[in-house]
Amino acid sequence: MKAIMVLLASLLASPVAAEVKDRSAQGFTLENAEVVSAPADAAWRALVEQVGLWWPADHTWWGKAGNLSIAPVAGGCFCEIDGDRQAEHMRVVFADPGRLLRMVGGLGPLQGMGLSGVLEFRLLADEGGGTRIVMFYRAGGYLPEDPGGFVDIVDRVQAAQLAALARYLNGEDA
Repeated sequence: MKAIMVLLASLLASPVAAEVKDRSAQGFTLENAEVVSAPADAAWRALVEQVGLWWPADHTWWGKAGNLSIAPVAGGCFCEIDGDRQAEHMRVVFADPGRLLRMVGGLGPLQGMGLSGVLEFRLLADEGGGTRIVMFYRAGGYLPEDPGGFVDIVDRVQAAQLAALARYLNGEDA
């Protein structure tokens, strides 16, 4: 468990935090939101077609965000391919273009811990004319120790990932 905590801590790239909705010995729920100036269809394209342009490289297995892809179809893969080294981060189970992308699996070190979850990107019209992107993640599974120690780390990592998407969509430097 200590090695996993060190690995998770090394993934931190930003002090930004999402909201921890709940946590228990069985798992946790996180939710983060960002508002972008882009319409939902542009946010969708960036999310699924340009993931390698905004996803933080230090949140990949082999340090190259350009190796990421998302196939936004039922059964599609959120994968990282670096030659013979390959990782399925998650599997797409629901795609409603411009509205909702739902994937299941364990992100990063969580898959090695035996944890799995559901990750949703919800794209909603914002009152200001842009798009409100809500990133929702609920993970659980068998945990021999209380997950409290790493939930806050996962929370900050996800906030950094969504913030990177928002910066990309708003035309800001990452």
